[in-house]
Amino acid sequence: MKNKKITKTNAMRMLDKQKCSYTVHEYAWSEDHLDALSVLEKMSQDAGAVYKTIVAVGDKTGVVVGVIPAQNELDLKAFAKVSGNKRIEMLPLKDLEATTGYIRGGCSPIGMKKAFPTYLSHHILDEKSVLVSGGKRGTQIELSPADLIAVAHAKIEKITQEKDE
Repeated sequence: MKNKKITKTNAMRMLDKQKCSYTVHEYAWSEDHLDALSVLEKMSQDAGAVYKTIVAVGDKTGVVVGVIPAQNELDLKAFAKVSGNKRIEMLPLKDLEATTGYIRGGCSPIGMKKAFPTYLSHHILDEKSVLVSGGKRGTQIELSPADLIAVAHAKIEKITQEKDE
């Protein structure tokens, strides 16, 4: 990626500051396909596993962040429990940029406006590398699970709805 100038995002600057190794992957995006499964289709199979960032609000803690595999669904009950809440609901989309500094389709768990409690799906422990949003649409950052856990100050929890194996 050295031959092409990449505009650094907050997420990239934070990784640089922490001296974490990462690879930037860019892809074509459209307003109609901002979901994580669309990203999954665009990324090459030799890249790491694609994870999506979900921002929610708990009745006791306020804003919490969940990071789960792109193809999985968040388990709101489990997420509420592990984050110390009785109830949790998705942050309204209209509040996303003001709360995190990121827009839909470009919300990274790294480098938000504030350090919110962050929970990574236990699936991350099975991955060699993971891809999370790079902080802008059309950009993914590939890094090691250990670096993501460290830089996001994240806890590992079971926060996804498990499908029958």
